Amino acid sequence: MSDYKELTPGQVVKELDKFIIGQDGAKKSVAIALRNRWRRLRVEDELRDEIMPNNIIMIGPTGVGKTEIARRLARLTRAPFVKVEATKFTEVGYVGRDVESMIRDLVEFSVNMVKAEQFEAVQEPARNNANERLLDLLVPLENQRSDQAILMNEEGLAEFSAEEPGKKNTRDKFRDMLLSGKLENREVEVDVPADSGPMMQIFSPMGMDEMGANLQDMLGNMLPKKTKKRKLKISEAREFLMQEEASKLIDSESVHREAIDRVENSGIVFLDEIDKVAARSDHGGPDVSREGVQRDLLPVVEGTNVSTKYGTVRTDHVLFIASGAFHVSKPSDLIPELQGRFPIRVELVNLTADDFVRILKEPENALIKQYTAMLKTDGVQLEFEDEAIIEIAEIAWRVNESMENIGARRLHTVLSSLLEDILFDVPDKRVGHVKITKDLVQTTLEEILKDEDLGRYVL
Repeated sequence: MSDYKELTPGQVVKELDKFIIGQDGAKKSVAIALRNRWRRLRVEDELRDEIMPNNIIMIGPTGVGKTEIARRLARLTRAPFVKVEATKFTEVGYVGRDVESMIRDLVEFSVNMVKAEQFEAVQEPARNNANERLLDLLVPLENQRSDQAILMNEEGLAEFSAEEPGKKNTRDKFRDMLLSGKLENREVEVDVPADSGPMMQIFSPMGMDEMGANLQDMLGNMLPKKTKKRKLKISEAREFLMQEEASKLIDSESVHREAIDRVENSGIVFLDEIDKVAARSDHGGPDVSREGVQRDLLPVVEGTNVSTKYGTVRTDHVLFIASGAFHVSKPSDLIPELQGRFPIRVELVNLTADDFVRILKEPENALIKQYTAMLKTDGVQLEFEDEAIIEIAEIAWRVNESMENIGARRLHTVLSSLLEDILFDVPDKRVGHVKITKDLVQTTLEEILKDEDLGRYVL
């Protein structure tokens, strides 16, 4: 059973607040859905499988935080997470990817996540084993003398001593030097995988993604693995050997079992642009394929068994979070069966200029903090006056109102245009301090804002 942190809905919202401004309704819904999964895992076995996940549809324009909420939720719980766009499963005519491929992608992500965690857990024994292999390379058996021990002076040159003869004493002295870091720059020859040339690409028809993957794996295992000798410094060779040793210490079967268990009990699929496959009754043509995608999505969302190269995965308790702008269509345009599988609907609101001010300043990954940290690497202190931040937010909001509304993403384009010359000149001019004022914001962006065509191109 996957291990959940005991986070209350209030704690979840508090964590999300560190990165996402506003959208309290959406945060509350995902926090409840997350807590309900924790509750389900603690219900008695007989009833546990009957409790369905609270799948959610987020309705709102681009750039208001839909994807970020789902992504941060997954990071918060260390849950397997994958984002897919519904439009990948269809074009004009049904030529999209196999719908079940999103579950396979989720399993692949989960396997890598579990493997990384287990790699971290075995770092110490892997390091010890790697050091022993380095000692084998440094003190090979055939180089031993019966009456002398091989030592290494600080310059890295070989010395011979008649004292304490025998491999054991020599090895111990090399071990002391290895662990003390005296041999880090010495080179040793290590067997590394040789490039086997371009791999044969297997093209499989739609719906046979897994067959293609299995064939590639099978052919890869049948072909002998080629290696070549390569000289590496001890510091580099240790890292390479640690990876090999860690792989030996990890049980692949347990990794796969744990990964599948996490997907089944805590996996999150973020299904973006669901509105693009919503059929509208007053239109024809491509809507047929859109409805076909919905009907293919339905069994996966309802709960089915999906075959992957790591084993069969049940999707009954995977949490699906769908999102879309729904400018033209509306959630009720989805087929009734699919609507029923997304019982929670939450609307995300357009961001205001005040929201933009908070987005620039408050989140842990705020844009202003990012630019300040980047310029600090050039030895420059970047400072924004409060009035300048308000002006940037106002300009971003006005541009969104006059052009296409792309939400908080507009702040990236406005800030990039504002700081372009500063980011270019700073390394050469060696300026120690740069202050961004309201006047600087207005004068820098004035020409762009005056020329509507230029504004559309730049901003």
